Amino acid sequence: MTKTIKILYHSDKIEKLQYIDGKSDWIDLRSAEDVSLKAGEFHLIDLGISVQLPEGFEMITAPRSSTFKRWGIIQVNSIGVVDESYCGDNDVLRMPVLATRDTEIHVNDRVCQFRILEHQPRIVFDEVETLGNTDRGGFGSTGAN
Repeated sequence: MTKTIKILYHSDKIEKLQYIDGKSDWIDLRSAEDVSLKAGEFHLIDLGISVQLPEGFEMITAPRSSTFKRWGIIQVNSIGVVDESYCGDNDVLRMPVLATRDTEIHVNDRVCQFRILEHQPRIVFDEVETLGNTDRGGFGSTGAN
């Protein structure tokens, strides 16, 4: 199923978004500004775009696997969630980061990525006395001792 997302670019210095078929269904986002950070500093990295998502969809943003190694930054909200109401011309996507070391990020550096998901369906919680399943052994366990 193909969906259309309207993209407004606020910078002509960043590469256009592209879907790389066969590699991943995540799409990279790039810094639209040069940023110098000292260890412990917070910054909202301007990603240079605004989007209009289809009704009933949301965008999930997360750091790329190389982001921490390359720049020593952590996305402070772990993942970002953008819903279809954040769709104005001035609703520019930004990545909130904390620097763990002195670092420099440059225009067009691929700092994070996104994917589009349908909203979670409406759910009902059914309270029970037991789930009726065998325990796996607790948090993070594969069930093996």
